[in-house]
Amino acid sequence: MNWMQVEAYLKRDDRAVLPLGSTEQHSYLRLTVDCILPERVAADAAEPLGIPVFPVLSYGVTPYFREFPGSISLRVQTHLAVVRDILDGMAHSGFRRIMICNGHGGNGAVQQFSQEWAADHPGCKVLFHNWWNAPKTWAKVQAIDPVASHGSWMENFPWTRLPGVEVPKAQRPMVNMEKVRMLDPVAMRTYIPDGNYGGLYERSDTDLLALWQVAVEETRAMLDGSWGDAS
Repeated sequence: MNWMQVEAYLKRDDRAVLPLGSTEQHSYLRLTVDCILPERVAADAAEPLGIPVFPVLSYGVTPYFREFPGSISLRVQTHLAVVRDILDGMAHSGFRRIMICNGHGGNGAVQQFSQEWAADHPGCKVLFHNWWNAPKTWAKVQAIDPVASHGSWMENFPWTRLPGVEVPKAQRPMVNMEKVRMLDPVAMRTYIPDGNYGGLYERSDTDLLALWQVAVEETRAMLDGSWGDAS
């Protein structure tokens, strides 16, 4: 869209989507998995509704992966400051209902911050959506294969894998998440040497596309919902 198209759109609607991502290790998959997925699920969900999707914020909070080359982390305060500036700009343009479509668990501080921001901007509403663990999407993951996590099959879509890269065939046992949360970056690299938190590295495209359909439909339903209106 150009600015004139945005101006025309805002005369009939005030919804938009801001995807949040991260540039970090995802085992044998692209470093930008958490950027590709929220932007794409938002675009697929929003297109039939005619709702604009802003470019993904490609860097997030991921200090625990810093020992995996290519993993880039923002400080929490830096990340929140950037998100604040983006939301301020969107509100100034005239967007009043904003979905934050998040693709990275480390960006969780934005969820609380977005409530604070909305309280300071009367008339604006922010919907924070973790696309991958929303109720229907996560239920579909569990129905396909409950052993699934970061860097495993549930993120191995045709658009996140790298051509020519072979992945292991064995299922990796799930990590101990309580232990993971206590590890420093060097110990993390030792504990999960290839970056997969647990599960098969790949499943059939039939499984993945079925999961994707649920994620898109769930995201679209939220975009087209009541946005908390009492009516």
